[in-house]
Amino acid sequence: MARKSKIEPERPERAVGRIARNRTRIAWMYYVEGLTQSEIADKLGIGRVTVVRNISEALEQRDVRIWITGEVAECLQLEKELKDAFGLLDAVVVPEPSNATTINKAIGSAAGMYATEHITDNFCIGVGWGATLYESLQTLSHRNLKNVEVVSLLGGIVQAKRFNPAEFAWQFANTVGADCYLLAAPAVVDSPKTREALIERCGLKEVIDRSANMNMALLSVGTMSAQSTSFRLGFLNEEDRLSLIKKGAVGDLLYNFYDRDGALIKHAINDRVMSMPIDRIRKVPRRVMISGGTEKVEALLGGMQLADCNVLITNESTAQELLKRKAAMKS
Repeated sequence: MARKSKIEPERPERAVGRIARNRTRIAWMYYVEGLTQSEIADKLGIGRVTVVRNISEALEQRDVRIWITGEVAECLQLEKELKDAFGLLDAVVVPEPSNATTINKAIGSAAGMYATEHITDNFCIGVGWGATLYESLQTLSHRNLKNVEVVSLLGGIVQAKRFNPAEFAWQFANTVGADCYLLAAPAVVDSPKTREALIERCGLKEVIDRSANMNMALLSVGTMSAQSTSFRLGFLNEEDRLSLIKKGAVGDLLYNFYDRDGALIKHAINDRVMSMPIDRIRKVPRRVMISGGTEKVEALLGGMQLADCNVLITNESTAQELLKRKAAMKS
């Protein structure tokens, strides 16, 4: 009697590898070879829906990175005006998205490209947090560089997995092939004494001292809206929000709350924040503000002053409104 052969099931790790290879092959055929989705489906003997899904997943998994090298004249003019009006070293203005809900993605993508272009050997970069900065990971590219460090500028947010400062810093470092240094503490602690103890006796002073080596800091501002990331995730409650507004807060930078003139407000929360000190950030050579949306204009105006930002990455309508507000201040 002939012995029946036993068919071993495919191991999970091999299945994952096979799926990734197929996805990459489909993306290559579409973006590099220039085949249509229907042509790819015919060549591989699969459905067109499968092709579309794999192309979409290739973008999400960052198997494919799209770089736009063309420049829009209107954006170039706005960049020049922003640099002149605010005394900036550099400005990047992205075209206004057709869908307002994708502003964070558009600005974040530009930020990822900007960071990729400027990170070099022997480079130290500090990174903040937020929905816009998270989107920079989509266009951030790995380069074969030496001695690159990424430093998180804020402690961790326990409730927020996707936008957690520590998680973002780690993903950023992993993408560019850098060492990562974290402020291993909650973003806001229970008292100024706890903050001091964590810094002086729990090893965080070493991380904060790395600010002296930073070549660039990537920053973003939050508004005082209940829908802002800082409040929407529940780390600070409604009572905190209202008391901050009463004190004159218009936004936050790394959970440091400030007024319309860019001055830190006198509030207990500002004394309990586990972030890189603002005065240290102001000494970083390239201080990049990455935010947009007309609802953030007031927060941007104050935040740019607070951190003395010399680079701005934003969208068209926000740039236009910033320029209007700046002109009004002078008149």
